[in-house]
Amino acid sequence: MSDTLTPDARETALSRLNGWIYDQRADAISHHFRFKDFSEAFGFMTRVALLAEAAGHHPEWSNVYDKVTITLTTHDAGGLTAKDVELAEAIDQLLI
Repeated sequence: MSDTLTPDARETALSRLNGWIYDQRADAISHHFRFKDFSEAFGFMTRVALLAEAAGHHPEWSNVYDKVTITLTTHDAGGLTAKDVELAEAIDQLLI
């Protein structure tokens, strides 16, 4: 099991992420993405699903037409871990 990030480690990690917001109540990070249309949003979700499966880590997410919201937290650790940050960084790389 992964350990949750300390406040200092969390702040350092968040400074490396583009557009991810920390939710203190949930001890999670989330990002709201917007795409040209549903096909583009769904394609993005497919690429994220492949990354997540390879990492053995699965996001909470939703999709409405051209919008995708992703929330990352490690449930068995009880909060935000390095595993969440690594997946967020990999997701960010999909958009470059």
